[in-house]
Amino acid sequence: MPRLPALFVRAVAALALWLAAAAASADSHLSADPVVVDARAAVEAGEFDAALELLRPLDPAGRADRIDVLFLTGLAAVGAAEAREDEDAREDLLDTAIQAFRAILVDSPDLVRVRLELARAFFLKEDDDLARGHFERVLAGGVRQEVAATVQGYLTAIRARKRWTAYVGGALAPDSNIGAASDEETIQIQTVFGELPFRRNKDDIASSGIGVSVWGGGEYQYPFADRMRLRAGADFSRREYPRSRFDQDFVAAHVGPRWIVGRDLEASVLATAHYRRLGDLPYNQALGGRVEAEYLVSPRLRAHARASWQRQSHRDRTDYLDGPLTSFSVGAFWVATPTLAVRSDVGYGTERPRLDRLRNETRWGRLDVTVALPRGFTVGVGGEYHARRYDGAGVTSSLLAPADGADRADNTRVARVSVYNRAFTLFGFSPQAVAVYEERDSNAQLQDYRRARLELRFQRLF
Repeated sequence: MPRLPALFVRAVAALALWLAAAAASADSHLSADPVVVDARAAVEAGEFDAALELLRPLDPAGRADRIDVLFLTGLAAVGAAEAREDEDAREDLLDTAIQAFRAILVDSPDLVRVRLELARAFFLKEDDDLARGHFERVLAGGVRQEVAATVQGYLTAIRARKRWTAYVGGALAPDSNIGAASDEETIQIQTVFGELPFRRNKDDIASSGIGVSVWGGGEYQYPFADRMRLRAGADFSRREYPRSRFDQDFVAAHVGPRWIVGRDLEASVLATAHYRRLGDLPYNQALGGRVEAEYLVSPRLRAHARASWQRQSHRDRTDYLDGPLTSFSVGAFWVATPTLAVRSDVGYGTERPRLDRLRNETRWGRLDVTVALPRGFTVGVGGEYHARRYDGAGVTSSLLAPADGADRADNTRVARVSVYNRAFTLFGFSPQAVAVYEERDSNAQLQDYRRARLELRFQRLF
């Protein structure tokens, strides 16, 4: 396992202790308990195992010096982990540290000095995605130049050593409109006798249900040069409802090189493929490619861009949908403060199926804001807007075309709210409640819909 130079580690520990002392006068006075005082002295002397022996019998709950006890426990556990060669013992100590630092941040998410040590514990455990997120929040806290420089060193090391990433999750998902169907009961159909109204089959009208979904994926990056990695990964998802015609399966894979162009820029060129099933039947598959780039504008702001092209093919009955898909997007992730993060994206895409009247272009935008609150709660609020316009070429009469002969136009809006508690995990999975409302307005028959979903998610990052 990679190790940072001992001098670098001791420098960060010293900076963390400096931050603790500097912040103590603003937050509360240091503990006067003789046991805690001796433990603090042991940590400052680098005697981490001795400090843990003193701190472990103490129960932080209900103590006035709870933060001091937890923080010293975390520091001692990280220091002891650094000295361990046994991987299991090392992991146990880092888990102890992470638990202690997280317990503090549950009620006080704005304590930068604690978040710094939590990030370092995740780094030493090689949970790089979590470490990176917390390091970026540390930089958003306006830390001193020495601390910022050390954090930048960690972020550079994370980018250089990144190997495995993985995730898995599941959800119970009540849905008011499983198939995103229109609730119109009567439609107008053009006949030789003129336009006549017809009543739709009730099975085709919007129906509700409770679905179960699972998802997961991972990626490995193999280093074959100083600044080059070979990325290979896959993703899958499965959503199942009581009525099997609404079931969905999706599998995707990608492979290609990643270049670390410089300290602030990286890019990837990937071959991509996906396969989708709807109900019990194959729906489509696609092959293509994707180009990705990420640029570190500042320690707290990352910009990214993506361009992709795929050619999709469908089963025989829907082969009129065969054709190329293209998309372009740019976005940014900004850590505004240690407790506030903002993500935004805008994009443009086209579909060119064989059936002329279904050819379209889409412009879209997305904004998400996440806030860490006291008592362990994190709340996210976000929304999307998609404007899709169809060519309309060759349209005569169709349920997919506006009655007035105009080109079809769809506008879709999505709003979502999520909440979870940082203090609660179940076998390493974090429960999260997500409410989503989606609506589409269209000038074509049967294309309007309203949909509300409430998902109870369980997800874990590795």
